[in-house]
Amino acid sequence: MIMKHEFVEFLPENLEEKVIYVSVNFGTVAHKCCCGCGNEVYTPLSPTDWKLTFDGESIKLFPAVGNWNFDCKYHYWIRNNQVKWADEWTDEKIREGRFRDQENKKKYYQSEIITSAGHSNEEKDNNSDGLRTKGKSSYWDWLKNLFSN
Repeated sequence: MIMKHEFVEFLPENLEEKVIYVSVNFGTVAHKCCCGCGNEVYTPLSPTDWKLTFDGESIKLFPAVGNWNFDCKYHYWIRNNQVKWADEWTDEKIREGRFRDQENKKKYYQSEIITSAGHSNEEKDNNSDGLRTKGKSSYWDWLKNLFSN
């Protein structure tokens, strides 16, 4: 199945079949499920979610789209504006994938603990004096700060 892409500022209220809408401003990609069930699929673009590549002619969405919350549970890749069907996942594999995604998010957004003396993370366990938190704040803190200004 071939899809067309549209770069938009705001996602449309009604998504068309076989169209991938990309809102760079809002870091979101949306389309109707490729199986034809009519469900709307929203994929957030972030370091821990999906990534979008645009080569000037077509788009690629990575990783695969797994519609695990829909009855259809369709799983597919979007590469060069084409849908490539992926293997069906069992309920156990879906649980494992969700757990892995959750762990990757925690790891990414977790603050790094370092000492003011510049000790490595391995050394921090042996020295609790002078520790300070440095690193990424949570996504939700970032989002909250974005809208509070």
